[in-house]
Amino acid sequence: PPGAVHQARMIGPVRLRCLYVRPGSVAGMPDHCEVLAITPLMRSLLDEAVRLPGTRDPTGRDDALIGLLLHEIAELPPMQLSLPLPGEPKLKAMCQAFLSEPASSATIGQWCAALNMSRRSFTRRFRSETGLSFVDWRQRACVLAAIPRLVAGEPVTTIAMDLGYGNPAAFSTMVKRVTGRSPSHYGTQA
Repeated sequence: PPGAVHQARMIGPVRLRCLYVRPGSVAGMPDHCEVLAITPLMRSLLDEAVRLPGTRDPTGRDDALIGLLLHEIAELPPMQLSLPLPGEPKLKAMCQAFLSEPASSATIGQWCAALNMSRRSFTRRFRSETGLSFVDWRQRACVLAAIPRLVAGEPVTTIAMDLGYGNPAAFSTMVKRVTGRSPSHYGTQA
């Protein structure tokens, strides 16, 4: 959104294209920053757009290409690559500790006991602090830990086992549910 302070952290080889869009040019855009999944069509449109001259014929191909690009932006699905941390110090410390060693086997019961909270209080507090259920947050944390390893070419089986998944299929299903893409997609992004 216009005027929003934001940042992105990229791991591994990255090809970056920045597209600056005049406010109001695309209807229905969110009022917060988010990462969008780039489709093959959008990738091609971006590659063509960077080759356009500084001045364009408003009735020609260049303007049509930009018009299609702007229409496609609104169709791009958001990628769930952010991970909100709670503000409450003890809960935040537990989340940060989990991020340093993510594991799918971490249970709500273990966290409740460590924080001396009932399950009901914990789930309510966790959702109010992060906007996510504990299970969704934990899975997203595991995905965020896995993506750099997938990009680096590590085998899916190794990553799945390291994160506590009983088999690669369960891990792959979870990654696809969270990101909309299979783990193999991340290993092919060079």
